[in-house]
Amino acid sequence: MQDVMERTLAPRPEHVPAELVRDFDLYDIPGAAEDIQAAYRAIQQASPDIFWTPHNGGHWVATRGEDIVEMQRDYNRFSHQHIVLPPMPDAPRQIPLEMDPPEHARYRRPLMQALLPSIVSELESKVRQVAIDAVERLLPRGECEFVEDFAKVLPIHVFLELVELPLDDKAYLLALAEDSVRGRDAETRGRSQQLMGAYLLPWIRARREMPGNDLLSKLVNVDIGGERISEAEATSYATLVLFGGLDTVAGMIAFIARFLAQNPEQRRQLVERLDDDAFVKNAIEEMVRRHGLANTARVIASDFDYKGVSFRAGDRILPANLFVGVDDRINPDPLVVDFSREKPVHAAFGNGAHACPGAVLARREIRIFLQEWLSRIPDFRIKPGTRPVLATGMVNGVLRLELVWP
Repeated sequence: MQDVMERTLAPRPEHVPAELVRDFDLYDIPGAAEDIQAAYRAIQQASPDIFWTPHNGGHWVATRGEDIVEMQRDYNRFSHQHIVLPPMPDAPRQIPLEMDPPEHARYRRPLMQALLPSIVSELESKVRQVAIDAVERLLPRGECEFVEDFAKVLPIHVFLELVELPLDDKAYLLALAEDSVRGRDAETRGRSQQLMGAYLLPWIRARREMPGNDLLSKLVNVDIGGERISEAEATSYATLVLFGGLDTVAGMIAFIARFLAQNPEQRRQLVERLDDDAFVKNAIEEMVRRHGLANTARVIASDFDYKGVSFRAGDRILPANLFVGVDDRINPDPLVVDFSREKPVHAAFGNGAHACPGAVLARREIRIFLQEWLSRIPDFRIKPGTRPVLATGMVNGVLRLELVWP
């Protein structure tokens, strides 16, 4: 049964003017079945820069890039202490994402050190070989369901190797990740986190007893002030990182594949210039800009006015990062993908203290996907009679994408 907050609309608080109320539900956005980011763009164009919605417990929404970037950076006023909508009051804190500095930095450090550019470079040959094997396996078939057959193969294989967990467990873990980030009700999302914690617990205990050099060992043995974090904290930390590693890169790769399948001109540009590193790098930033996917809410830490809007301590706000990429005040013609755009501006990996520590690895995986797929399958399109299946939520995604090629 769905959470009460999700089945009913929250009453408008006294400090929220009636003219700032809009009907916005991030799990049910008009037009999202065709193009999630364009649907967000339509909301951005039709709404005040900041509005309030009664859905999902009642919360503010910031729609413009300038405000969103400021909110992502200003953790003193826009706290990370609860990032999920609707609120999950009984859920354990997601470490380190639901922490603010300086506490946050101590937990984040081992994750940053494990994903440094130099370490990601060492992984590149393995990532590339996984991509090559996957494409070579699909090539003779002339078709595939891209999400299951490739998008989830590449990043998940790499990530499970980083944490040294069995690749055979992939299907089970992916199903949990799907429920966690796009489950429509708090019960589904909470259950997925409990099941992931239960799955991880034996591995966590083993790595705490005999740590190795893998990423999981580093996460579950974090030292804070001379003491190792508790088993419960270690489970929360590992659960969050695993969900992030299993879902977000796969989602971005699938959005990009969908775009290239539907836009042969841009696809040919990439095919012709795959060896031009600067061009490919800019093209990746432009496609990431156009296809933002992750959402994290914030909690207003104290009473204050912001650009004429009165916030109160405890209010929740969604500064959805994909709004930055589709904001015409920052990126002219934002729905158009232009590989020659001089400086694609986006917040797909966040900003400030909570910027995504896996951004370097994500960009590397996207580049390898483009190089290895397009060099072997340069001409592909969406299978006639099918349509991509898209989903909105705390992390937007592509659930199904059927492709064919000659």
